[in-house]
Amino acid sequence: MFWSKAYCHFAAAFILSLWFYVEAVPISVDKTEVEIPEEKLEAPQSVDTGLHYDRYLREVIDFLEKDQHFREKLHNTDMEDIKQGKLAKELDFVGHNVRTKLDELKRQEVNRLRMLIKAKQDVEGGNEINHQALLKQFEYMNHMNPHTFEVEDLDKLIKSATSDLENYDKERHEEFKRYEMMKEHERKEHLKNLDEEHRKEEQQHYEELKKKHADHPKINHPGSQDQLKEVWKEADGLDPNEFDPKTFFKLHDTNGDNYLDEQELEALFTKELEKMYSPNREEDDMTEMEEERLRMREHVMNEVDTNRDRLVSLEEFLVSTNKKEFVEPESWETLEQAPSYTDEDMKMFEEQLAQEESSINQKNAELHQQKEELERQQELLDSQKAKLQPLPPGHQQDLPTHS
Repeated sequence: MFWSKAYCHFAAAFILSLWFYVEAVPISVDKTEVEIPEEKLEAPQSVDTGLHYDRYLREVIDFLEKDQHFREKLHNTDMEDIKQGKLAKELDFVGHNVRTKLDELKRQEVNRLRMLIKAKQDVEGGNEINHQALLKQFEYMNHMNPHTFEVEDLDKLIKSATSDLENYDKERHEEFKRYEMMKEHERKEHLKNLDEEHRKEEQQHYEELKKKHADHPKINHPGSQDQLKEVWKEADGLDPNEFDPKTFFKLHDTNGDNYLDEQELEALFTKELEKMYSPNREEDDMTEMEEERLRMREHVMNEVDTNRDRLVSLEEFLVSTNKKEFVEPESWETLEQAPSYTDEDMKMFEEQLAQEESSINQKNAELHQQKEELERQQELLDSQKAKLQPLPPGHQQDLPTHS
């Protein structure tokens, strides 16, 4: 699919969440020779990148790619020019049917955001909604013009997606770090609630699981000759003595665009990860497996992707296979050898949890006091109401008479 390459040039990142899916090698089709009539402009299937405007971004790219002029410009524009907005100016030369579809996409996205804003307002309470003020927080489009998709919209979309996706891996690492610290915090809290005998049993079981997890076959250095030869043998079914880097690249360039993207790279590490992780083993945490996959992919990108476009070209790949590190790499440090947090991180995390718990308890106490005060006021009102109500017939008090 050509659009996957286009997406990477637009957003400086590829599909970040498809960790298990590997596409079959497609039949080679020259899309530049295929005319796309207007009625065939159908939306692509959305694959989540983690961005809240994911589908909008993908649909815009998909429809722009159907325009031959824009596709040619995309091929001939480097990443820095894209970031500086030069590609966005080519929108003025895109065909009418594509521009019409982009206008429709923008109106749909604006309506979606307005619905989200209204839902948020309904939850938080409040009366009048200032849509323009709230739409300002969505920097990936020109909210002042909700009707048509213009050059400024494309420029904003490219810059926002580039920035957001460049920070995506960092945010994933931080989320994983919090996950690991919370898991350790909950384990220690559980131990506190046990008697001495059961605490020792739990701790011993924990140490046994750690030892079992660490007892796995040697992990090959990601991107090394040994690692790729193992894929060549185990996944491709070929003789490792006949390993050929160029053929290997072609086999694993599953969409045939002459680049290995992040999804295709991550697929190469499945065999290594299977040595360490299985969903059927108590000692293995599959969330940790995905963090390990991310670390492997980042490492290979840092070593091989010399122009930093988050794609590995055939030339970059072949150059990397001629380096000494390819044949004689250093040993790979796995997660158990390179913890995601320090003792100081853990201390700060637990202090933060304690502060949050204290704040919640204080809020609960305040709400309880407010509830008691409301109940007291309600009782007072009920008492005053009872005094003001007239007595039933036959129960009126005799009024005093005057002589």
